[in-house]
Amino acid sequence: MVQWTQVDHELARQSEHVLRTLNEKGYEAYWVGGCVRDELMERSVDDMDITTSASPEQVMDLFADCIPTGLQHGTVTVRSGGYYFEVTTFRTESEYKDNRRPTAVHFVQDIKEDLQRRDFTMNALAMDRNGNIVDPFGGQTDIRDKRVRCVGSAKERFGEDALRMLRCVRFASVFDFKIAHNTWKGLVQQKDLLQHIAMERVRTEMVKMMAGPHPLRGLELLRRSQALEHVKVPVYVERFNQSLLSEMVHLVDENVMLRWSIVLIAGQFTRDEADALLRKWTFSNDDRSRITGVLEVEQQVKALVQEQKNEEALRAEWIVTVLSCGRQATEDWLMIQPLLPSGWRNQGVLQEGQVDAIHFNGAAWSQSMKVHELKDLHITGENVLQSLGRKGGPWLGQLMKYLLRETAIGNIKNQHDVLTNEVKRVAADDKA
Repeated sequence: MVQWTQVDHELARQSEHVLRTLNEKGYEAYWVGGCVRDELMERSVDDMDITTSASPEQVMDLFADCIPTGLQHGTVTVRSGGYYFEVTTFRTESEYKDNRRPTAVHFVQDIKEDLQRRDFTMNALAMDRNGNIVDPFGGQTDIRDKRVRCVGSAKERFGEDALRMLRCVRFASVFDFKIAHNTWKGLVQQKDLLQHIAMERVRTEMVKMMAGPHPLRGLELLRRSQALEHVKVPVYVERFNQSLLSEMVHLVDENVMLRWSIVLIAGQFTRDEADALLRKWTFSNDDRSRITGVLEVEQQVKALVQEQKNEEALRAEWIVTVLSCGRQATEDWLMIQPLLPSGWRNQGVLQEGQVDAIHFNGAAWSQSMKVHELKDLHITGENVLQSLGRKGGPWLGQLMKYLLRETAIGNIKNQHDVLTNEVKRVAADDKA
């Protein structure tokens, strides 16, 4: 048995059982692709794909617990010891549809033919149960040299599946690898094919890249290649402030949501513009809200510092911002501020001084808030209606928001009798 160092012991043992079962029936079988690559690179392995000379039908005859997940492409999912393994028959592919999916798959008996169809040399690796590695295209050398290189012709590989261009950038970014000259040349020449790729797949590659240890490496490659200008929902590099973008690398704990916020700030996106873009890029509602919340805070801060205010006025305005944008968004904004270069807003010295004051005091001001939502108030809309003897209407919502704001700032105590008296005072003033 191969002594895997980057794989959970039981996962490795069960995958070895699948290979052994295939071998004992006379079929070739290998671990293939990412699991072999990551083991060589000493990266954690989470799943183990298997390739074999056995046909899908022969695989299903051998294993009682299996799922015909992709018979047309030769793939059967085998369950062993509670673990799932994709077992795919050696194959070649042809006649790619929409620069993404093969329309014709041909089963073969030679592992090298199977590896020849794969995207990059570091993924065109297979290993048998004895630890012998099949590497017909120099993948191990490319891993040692930290190089992303297409198997064979880059033009052909990217023409077969245009998503491979973004995978190329993602691998170079996450692994901090260089891209081989001919592979880069093929990417630049074929980038217009990215228009055929669904935005969900584009977003998946970008999210993985941004979550990695070297996102700036990927962003720079995307800038140089202008690849994102050719996807279905394009983004143009000239709108980005490059010096501002470079500060992203200093974000602690690889917080990918904050990284996206900084990228959009660097691109000078408004909150609404960013929300529309992320929606088209198929981001989830929660992620969109988290990312764009920072932009909303930034817009409000820019507006509130246009006029000179003393510290107490700034505190009140900040609390209003917390109420309208939410605690998470304002906390994220406070985390980002020290990472951004001074003067990037092109504001005057007084405005910058007020932004600095908000950043310095914002956390304490937020902490001082006794209420954050209407439900935190010790008075309800029903209480207000009863105390005034009036019917509900738009005025009630406006009054409740006023009470929330004044209580959050600290102008009114969050006590039922105090709030009731304030309601009566406001009502009396309205009648006057």
